[in-house]
Amino acid sequence: MPSVKTPPCSVSHPFVDYARITISSGAGGDGAVHFRREKFVPRGGPDGGDGGRGGDVILRADGRLRTLLDFRYNKRYRAQDGRPGGPNRRSGRSGADRIVRVPCGTVVRDADTGAVLADLVEAGQTWVAARGGRGGVGNARLKSSTRRAPRTARPGEPGTTRRLVLELKLLADVGLVGLPNAGKSTLLSRITSARPKVGDYPFTTLSPNLGVVSEPAGESSLVVADIPGLIRGAHAGAGLGDLFLRHVERCTLLVHLVDVSPAGPADPVEAWETVNRELCLYDPSLARKPQIVAGSKVDAADAQRLERLSSWCRQAGLAFHGLSAVTGLGVEALCAELFRRIHGADHA
Repeated sequence: MPSVKTPPCSVSHPFVDYARITISSGAGGDGAVHFRREKFVPRGGPDGGDGGRGGDVILRADGRLRTLLDFRYNKRYRAQDGRPGGPNRRSGRSGADRIVRVPCGTVVRDADTGAVLADLVEAGQTWVAARGGRGGVGNARLKSSTRRAPRTARPGEPGTTRRLVLELKLLADVGLVGLPNAGKSTLLSRITSARPKVGDYPFTTLSPNLGVVSEPAGESSLVVADIPGLIRGAHAGAGLGDLFLRHVERCTLLVHLVDVSPAGPADPVEAWETVNRELCLYDPSLARKPQIVAGSKVDAADAQRLERLSSWCRQAGLAFHGLSAVTGLGVEALCAELFRRIHGADHA
């Protein structure tokens, strides 16, 4: 069985995947009005310097962050203003940029229009959310042949203020989906060192969980996401609603768990169709993602339900695995197929 590796998001604080923030870039510094007083130079001359440029607000994807929790407590971000110009044509210092770190997979939207402004997927990827104002012009640069001694300067431009919505979409190779209590969290805890809440009642998972499963040789690994259970009407807000459906969008492959034990749904095929219908209604592209169907809890399986689901998968051309996350039965075979699907023929 593949070895276990510490998950990148093994944290104890709440998972937050939505936030609203206000950002403000720095204002440009004012240009200076100043006249030179230099020995042996008749009447001196204007020598006021330009103001410094205001700082930008820059969003940067950080691979070490896994949640938007920080934005729950700090909702305003402002860059530094530029400094005013000085005498002797000295330019004011530019304001420092404000770097706002966000998790990889953060989608940035305009809070007023809802338009997508940026999608920060890779670590280190940046996006300038608000540019600082330009510095004002000092009177030294306003001098002309007809205006030898200007007594005015231009002020710096004001900064820009914007309201943004941040939405986190988990970056995972494999997404575990299914009805509540289908065994997704138990499977995740079996193949990774993630420790999601596990219980024998629906909706024990209230937020997505991530884990990493590695091959025995350690040459490659997979990021697996446990998506909270979906019920009929989830796309419209029923149950946990569509709060977490966005996290399925970035998964390369879905493992659809269906409980085939006597405590599970009476018709496992109908259970599969219910979840797939919700995926399709939320976003048709989700239902078209590659899927592996896993009949879970086969250690206590109802033989009739197990056969009904496996034979239907054969007819539908879907890969099927029977497994028990409690005993480990079938888990190794499932993981082997996941590596083949994600990393190609080298893992066949």
